[in-house]
Amino acid sequence: MTKAESKIWFVLLRDRKLKNIKFTRQKPIDKFIVDFYCPSLRLVVEIDGESHLYSLAKDTERTKILENKYCLKVVRYTNQEVLFNLDYVRDNLEKIIQGLFNPS
Repeated sequence: MTKAESKIWFVLLRDRKLKNIKFTRQKPIDKFIVDFYCPSLRLVVEIDGESHLYSLAKDTERTKILENKYCLKVVRYTNQEVLFNLDYVRDNLEKIIQGLFNPS
């Protein structure tokens, strides 16, 4: 795991720390391996590092496949957001989770 992946895993996602929701890491889906996955909410959390700056089109296509073919919700955070603004990431994920529990 990268430093950012390790931080979000150990601080927020591991052992149901976030809203008592179970996440797994490095989940194979189709030809992809997603960083973190919550099966009960069909939620994918991706942490994008520096290399993703050069693969925006590829990431966009990957997100489309995961969302359209598998009906998953994909949310992306940068390494910088996770490493230096984890409160934002936590708040944002909590809002997303709340929306998935109570779709309008």
